[in-house]
Amino acid sequence: MMIRKKAGVALTAALAMSMLAACGDDESADETAGNDTTEGTEETEGDDTTDTEGDDTEGDDATGGGSDEEILIGVPAGWDEGVVVSHMAEIALEEQGYEVELMDAEIGVIFTALADGDMDLLLDAWLPVTHANYIEEYGDDIEELGAWYSDAKLALAVNSDAPITSIDELAENADVFNNEIIGIDGGAGLTQTTQNETIPTYGLEGMEYKISSTAAMLAELDAAMSEGRDIVVTLWSPHWAYGAYDIRDLEDPEGTYGGAEEILSYGRADFTTDYPDVAEMLSNFELTAEELSDLENYVLNENADRDTAETVAEWMEENPEVADRMNVGSAE
Repeated sequence: MMIRKKAGVALTAALAMSMLAACGDDESADETAGNDTTEGTEETEGDDTTDTEGDDTEGDDATGGGSDEEILIGVPAGWDEGVVVSHMAEIALEEQGYEVELMDAEIGVIFTALADGDMDLLLDAWLPVTHANYIEEYGDDIEELGAWYSDAKLALAVNSDAPITSIDELAENADVFNNEIIGIDGGAGLTQTTQNETIPTYGLEGMEYKISSTAAMLAELDAAMSEGRDIVVTLWSPHWAYGAYDIRDLEDPEGTYGGAEEILSYGRADFTTDYPDVAEMLSNFELTAEELSDLENYVLNENADRDTAETVAEWMEENPEVADRMNVGSAE
């Protein structure tokens, strides 16, 4: 049995570097966008977030509710579906007696921590395209726990009245979009696919690819839509922005972003052995497109200025049939 008691020095250092790299863009962008998707998890900053109670035990009761050991869930920075679903898991599992903590980090840091046993869960892995490189590197050291969403997509999105319909028209109309593609954080699979596949395939090297953060991208999208400017951003569905703004995806005739992807949960090695009930619940859990869109819109758009954990809990109360899917059954 491998129960994670304390994250290693490597995780702490990696997280510190991740936060320092992101803080310059994120602090100002979050205020501008009005979309603090990490609210409710930021309470871990400045603390030893990986300390748990019961360090002297061997975690014999880890397979049921009330374990002294803490389940640490990594939340990819800026990925809204991961934010809301991770909060759902935290709320549901804590109600059933588990100790749960969320930690925001870059996706690469999370995969490394899972492989090292310093984190327990990731609920926002995209396959077969977006996070394929991480699975290739760390797949032998982590456990796949099942897919909970099956129609996820990456894209370049534009305002609906933009004069083009396909990415292959973008290079010739770059000036319409201020010669810019607005991206998210550098560690995201979407960013890497855009850099390594989409831009060279469609000859977009002459455009400036602005890599910053999800919050900064959404702030620029919001400003452009308010001002009636044409804009092209990297985006993914499901995402609440499709309901909040009049935007559409550009066609990708060369298939650089791949087809529909699945969103999966992954655990560290031996997670299924240590937490069989939680692993079984995650293997059966799923959300429909309508449910996830409604959840994201309620939490991250309609109530963006409120505490994320609080609004996720409200949504779960209003949708008990969805919340019940995170009942581990035997946990008390």
